[in-house]
Amino acid sequence: MKKVLLSVAAVAILALGAQEAKAQSPQRAAIGVVFDGTAGDLWGVQYKQSMGGANNGQAQIMFDDHVVAVGADYQYARPFSGAKGLGWYAGVGAQLSFIDAGDNQTWVALRPQLGLEFKIPAAPIGFHADWKPDWRLNHGNDFDASTFSFGIKYTLR
Repeated sequence: MKKVLLSVAAVAILALGAQEAKAQSPQRAAIGVVFDGTAGDLWGVQYKQSMGGANNGQAQIMFDDHVVAVGADYQYARPFSGAKGLGWYAGVGAQLSFIDAGDNQTWVALRPQLGLEFKIPAAPIGFHADWKPDWRLNHGNDFDASTFSFGIKYTLR
């Protein structure tokens, strides 16, 4: 019983700490559409969530002919001083691409990224553009530095 109570207390403290971190974050949550130039021309939905301070998490699901890609990223984001709404970010993520082109492959990739993000100060709309190389770890271990992504997001809160 003592272990259960300690576990519940630990979860409660972590939850309160997470709520406090979210309250202090300059970027909260946003959802939008994304275009990614890897593995064809992928289009999809993207969700971004602040994890407190300059830390953000992002998830996306994208589609193309015979391709479904799912990814999750960590981003470190900072604003440019003197440029309201404009900031930069750097991060890394993982992506799984499920390809059904006759031989059914699953590509596993690391996706470093460096980008710019602009949130319109008077509206809940933001844009991003980034360089997002694709380092495939299987099926040939390929590195493609020519991939970019861009998108538009609606700020939820």
